[in-house]
Amino acid sequence: MAQTATTERRFTYADLLLLPDDGMRHEIIDGVHYVTASPTLGHQDLVGRLHLAIGNHIAIRRHLGRVFLAPLDVVLSEYDVVEPDLLFVAGYQQDILTEANVRGMPALVVEVLSPGTRRRDEGIKRKLFDRSGAQEYWMVDPKALRVIVCRRAADGSLKETARLTNGDDAVLTSPLLPEFSLAVDDLFSPW
Repeated sequence: MAQTATTERRFTYADLLLLPDDGMRHEIIDGVHYVTASPTLGHQDLVGRLHLAIGNHIAIRRHLGRVFLAPLDVVLSEYDVVEPDLLFVAGYQQDILTEANVRGMPALVVEVLSPGTRRRDEGIKRKLFDRSGAQEYWMVDPKALRVIVCRRAADGSLKETARLTNGDDAVLTSPLLPEFSLAVDDLFSPW
């Protein structure tokens, strides 16, 4: 996916709301405006599989929380507004949900890495999610057929805790989603 960043001035959420709906993903991180092209079919397939797996899991465990897909603004500050591919707002966080957006850090955020967003997802977004209090951050890497799991550690930092690779019988789980499991082989299996 192609991306651009504009740095002439510090963008705010108010500026973002004034942009026309052009089908692109617009995000602001530390006041820098990033624009990303629409995702690919493979990207959307992975996001859809994760949404379906988590959604089915919480359908009978509604107290756990709610799962959402992009596009949905996550407003972390006036200068930090992102649209994670997938996000999970835990049951104890329901007060961050508004009719228009999410106002605060979801418990879990997921990004599917692409050539145009990989560096941002692995770098500045990971740092943003860390300082904003995400409990977990999953980076799904379709090229390496791997899911990188970062979890909040005892020292308060968001640390990489697992690299789950296709073909290794790895299973994706989360303390945020008790009894949830998704075989990584199933996530990346061809149709």
